[in-house]
Amino acid sequence: MRIGIFTDSYFPQVSGVATSIQTLKEELEEHGHEVIIFTTTDPMAQKSEPNIVRFSSIPFFSFKDRRVAFRGMLSALKTSKELKLDLVHTHTEFSLGMTGKYVARQLNIPCVHTYHTMYEDYLHYVAKGKVLRPSHVKLVSKYFCNQTAGVIAPSEKAKNKLISYGVTRSIKVIPTGVNLKKLSAKSTRDIRQKLAISEDELVLLSLSRLAQEKNIQAILRAFPTVLAEFPTAKLIVVGDGPIRGALEQLSHELGIDYSIRFAGEVSVDEVNAYYQASDLYVNASTSESQGLTYIEAIAAGTDIVARSSSYTDMLIYSGKLGKTYQKDEELGQTIIEYLTNDKKQETTTKERKNLLNSISATVFGEEVLQYYEEAIHIHNQEKQVDSKVYRKSVRRG
Repeated sequence: MRIGIFTDSYFPQVSGVATSIQTLKEELEEHGHEVIIFTTTDPMAQKSEPNIVRFSSIPFFSFKDRRVAFRGMLSALKTSKELKLDLVHTHTEFSLGMTGKYVARQLNIPCVHTYHTMYEDYLHYVAKGKVLRPSHVKLVSKYFCNQTAGVIAPSEKAKNKLISYGVTRSIKVIPTGVNLKKLSAKSTRDIRQKLAISEDELVLLSLSRLAQEKNIQAILRAFPTVLAEFPTAKLIVVGDGPIRGALEQLSHELGIDYSIRFAGEVSVDEVNAYYQASDLYVNASTSESQGLTYIEAIAAGTDIVARSSSYTDMLIYSGKLGKTYQKDEELGQTIIEYLTNDKKQETTTKERKNLLNSISATVFGEEVLQYYEEAIHIHNQEKQVDSKVYRKSVRRG
């Protein structure tokens, strides 16, 4: 098949969406399919990129490191016709998502959509939340998804949200997989030496965009509790974003800045080195639709502490790969309890192998391909129905 992926977010932008799309692209190509990425321009993008088509774009409101295309619909259609696309897969409900749906409609081919983002947690980026409301998110999501051949949700949480919005199209839960070989490979980068951390010190890791919805401030506020039990512990904060300055100021106000290492944004190829340099990955976000970093950490051999949800509770095997908590106030004590008690529970080789296999990029690619076949079947059935209705209307006319 020739598959057109339409997305507003792709490398060199660093995001879970970009990583998910790259993983899918690699797996589809591994199965012999051709993948063309339709995405936004980026000042840091390379000039020559095989099978990547970029359209003029601008930064998205106050979400400056994300972009939206403002032209290119007709050009995308022309290119898609020349390439003879068999299927469109959209990964955004905005500019290039609408372009992808337009292309699919004009070529009369199926459009599959992946719903990546819980937008209700991001409304503050548009006019500080004074213009868009959750009701607007509901309407946009419902309208967009109901005009596709099917929807992929990365978690049950995302699926249930779409159902509550009134989405009636087929919704398949397919968690994004990770490249196990890449993440588990022993890194040659000595992150501890780079950040002046000794081998015997406890290291916690936060890895995400530095933004309000990621709730990294809760990790900083919990860290004095951890330091009371582990005085030489260090916290590495990987990522960049609009609240980095505020987080650095908070660490100073809490008197813990000597124990914090703000590492900035790192390349995708470096993340496994940071996971492997750490004893525990901590994530306090409430906005994740799946949480790709959770499975990246586990694949790299690092246990996790995260906010409780149906997904995280399932993922950590009831305390054997980490621990969950309910409220921010519980985070510090949860970390201590896990490190001093629960971490002693070891998963069997079989349990860990089964989990890693279930979150592999290979399984992810195979499940998406299977869903493509279902979407093609649904699309062809609906074409037949539309054709019959059209013929009847012509005869009556």
